Parts: sequence; C-alpha cells; structure tokens
Amino acid sequence: MDYDEISHGQQGHVDDNENAVTRNEASNAQRDEEEKMQPTAPFEERDIKVGYMNEADRHVYESGIQKFSRLGWKRLTVVLIVEAIALGSLSIPSTFATLGMVAGVICTVGLGLVAIYTSWIIGKVKLAFPEVAHYADTGRLMGARLGCPRFGFELINAMLAIQLLFLTGSHCLTGTIAFINITKSDVCSVVFGVVSAIILFFLAVPPSFTEMAVLGYIDFASIIIAIGITIIATGVDASKAPGGLSAVDWSPWPKDNLTFSEAFVSVTNIVFAYSFALCQFSFMDEMHTPRDYVKSIWALGIIEIFIYTLTGALIYAFVGQDVQSPALLSAGSLLKRVAFGIALPVIFISGSINTVVFGRLVHGRIFANSQIRFINTKMGWLTWLAVIAAGTIIAFIIAEVIPFFNDLLSISSSLFISGFTFYFPPMMWALLLKKGSWREPKNIVLGAINLVVFLIGMVVLVAGTYASVDDIINKYAAGTVHGVFTCGSPE
Repeated sequence: MDYDEISHGQQGHVDDNENAVTRNEASNAQRDEEEKMQPTAPFEERDIKVGYMNEADRHVYESGIQKFSRLGWKRLTVVLIVEAIALGSLSIPSTFATLGMVAGVICTVGLGLVAIYTSWIIGKVKLAFPEVAHYADTGRLMGARLGCPRFGFELINAMLAIQLLFLTGSHCLTGTIAFINITKSDVCSVVFGVVSAIILFFLAVPPSFTEMAVLGYIDFASIIIAIGITIIATGVDASKAPGGLSAVDWSPWPKDNLTFSEAFVSVTNIVFAYSFALCQFSFMDEMHTPRDYVKSIWALGIIEIFIYTLTGALIYAFVGQDVQSPALLSAGSLLKRVAFGIALPVIFISGSINTVVFGRLVHGRIFANSQIRFINTKMGWLTWLAVIAAGTIIAFIIAEVIPFFNDLLSISSSLFISGFTFYFPPMMWALLLKKGSWREPKNIVLGAINLVVFLIGMVVLVAGTYASVDDIINKYAAGTVHGVFTCGSPE
C-alpha cells in the first residue's frame, strides 16, 4: 500500500468521525430542545447526576430537596386559604347588592361547588403526572394530545404569569385603599401604592410555601376578624337607624335598571373569589403526600362557601343597596379604619403568595437544570430577589393603570380564572384522565358534567371580558375615576 492509499484511508476515517460528531451534535441539540419542553419534574427526580456531585454540591442538592418537600395536607389547606379567602370575600356583598339575595346565594354556592370539582380534577392530574410542577405544564401535556405541545405550554404559561401579576396588583390596589382610609391624610395615593408594593415584595422573599403557610394562620385570623367587625358594625348601625333592620333597602331580586355589564362584573367577582385552582399544582408540588390533597380541597371549599355566603348575605342585609366594595368601607367612619388595620395582614400576605408562585414559575424555568433553582446559594438568592422585584414592579403598574377594585377583579377573572378554574379542568379530564370508551355510562355522565363546566368557563371568558371592558370604558368616559398614576383615591 503506497502513501496516497494510506493518506486516503486516514482521510476517510476523519470524515467518518466528523460526520459522527455532527450527528451527535444534532442529536444533542434535539434532545436539549425536547428537555426544555418537558414539565419540571418533582425535585427528587430533576437531577439524575447526583452521584457525580462533590460533597458541597450534594449538600446543596439534598437541602434543596428537603426544603421543597415539607408540605402536608393541613398546611396545603392553609396556603390555599391564603391564596383564596382574601379580596374575593371583600367584593361579595356588593355582588349581592347587584344580583339580589337569591341570585347572589345561588351563584356563590353553585360556583363554589364547581370550583371544588375542578380542583379535584387538577389534583387527579397531579397524581397521574407527578412531573407537573405548575399549571403551565398541563398545557404541554394537553397540547401533545392535540399536536401542539409547545403552543399549549407557552399559552398557559403566559396566562398563569399574567394572572399572578394581576392578583398581586389587586392586592397592591387594596393596600392603597386601606392606607388612605386608615390615615385619612392628603398623601398622594401613588405613595401608598409604592409602600404597598414594597411590603408585598418583602413578604414574598421566603420561596417555600411551607414557610408561607406559617404566615397563613395570621392571614386567616386577619380576614375573619376584619369581616366580623364589618358585619357587627353594619348590623349595629342598621338596628339603630330609623325603622331598624326592616327599613334596610335590600331585595331578594336584582337591583332596578340593571345592565348586562353590571350583572356580569358581579358574577365575575364571585368567580375571582374561587381562584385558588391556578396555584394548586405549585402547592401540591411541595407536598410529601400528594394524595392527601382531597382533604384540603373539601376543607377549603366548604370554608369558602360558608364565609362568602354568610358575608355577602349579612352585610347586604344590614347595609342594603349602598354597600361598598371592598366591603370594609361600609363599616362606618371609625370602624372601617379599624377593620382595614386588622385586614392589612391578609391584604399583604395573600398578595405576596401570588408573587412567590410567579417567582417560582419564572425562576424555576430559567434555572431548571441548575442548583440555583433551590434558592439556597448566594446566586440563588440574588436571582430570586431580582425575579420577585420585577414581578412586584409590574404588579404595581397594573394597580395604577386599572385603579378601581371591582373591575380589576372582573377583568382578571374573565380573561384568566375562567380558564384555570372552569374550562381547562374539563379539557384535562377529556385529554388526560378519561379511560375507556365515550359510550361507557360513567364517561357519559362525567362528559356531560365537564361539558357544562366548560361552557360556564366560555361564557365567563367572552361575556365577562366584554362586560369588564365596557364598564371600564364607561367609568373613564363618565369621569368617575381618576387617571393613571395620579393622586386621586382609587374606586
């Protein structure tokens, strides 16, 4: 064999090796892209290279696993209460004043039962697909069944992030209203908005929901006492007024000259009160025994229905058509200041937990394949603080752009909660949970139930969004609300 033949053979081997490297690079690129689209796995399953870590890295990893796996069903109930029973309860009495006592009770109880059912579906999905860490991960799963996994993931991910920012913004707005009423000062409302945003930021610093659950007990006591003061104060005032309780202007039927927009804004405020489903996947991801979620859902659902119905009916019966929103404004000049002061913990603790969920969603996606995601190193804490600071600033801007309480809750409910609580769970059942033929009796019954729930979600999405936007336009046109980033008091 001469030199040319040897050289040619060696060149052939080089070409083969280069082709193999190219194929491996293409394969790795494809695998990396697929991994990005996978839902975030439970923490103990998210790093298969534990055996190759040094001792320091192993300690960071194991402490991170322990940090985010401590939530039991009782504390899950607490964090769900923190998420759910806050601003929603403060808007219910004005909803009763608009819809009337009968329709108000029916909508509150009915939508509450539907919310319990859809949360049960969400829990079943988490048990069937343990790798689901946030609501957005179900978008990838459902999208895969429909041939569009990336679109499904990105759509729900964007909806979830925006809704969480809307929720934090609504708490920032309520904090502004609270400080204005407590201080009775001439300080510009934007200043109180900034103060509220700063408080929301600092309360969102703890990244674990187990840690947030400790604050949840204060949160729950705060809202119960504040509502109790409002109910007692309005009841005493009504009994002392001429004619007593019998003279209160309340009705079992909707108010006179009720417009479509007013009616649906009221319905969507009830929808807002049952918005806990969007964070359920995130909370359950920290549970050490996820199958216990059913206890939490029933406990929360019954507590919510009881508090909302009682609060709405009693305050409306004591105040009548003049009931304000938030309901604490109806407690009288002195007692409303006391009630708002007691309600400050629930305003800010419940608001901050939405920032935590937003932060975990964004931070977890950016650092999905890094130990930074555990937020127990210097870089982990710095990046975490940057993410929640950015979220809080955006929420503050939302609160200043939509400076009226009921409409902010309404547009948030219509655009996003309609999906998270109503029309997405039936889709999950049909695409991810249904077993057997559609003709089986069980699937026929469940299919009918889920179809009704899906249609409720669609009606809230379309009609609620129209009503909210129409009401906002009318209020700006009538000049009944101040402009954006001005010193006037929010509505």
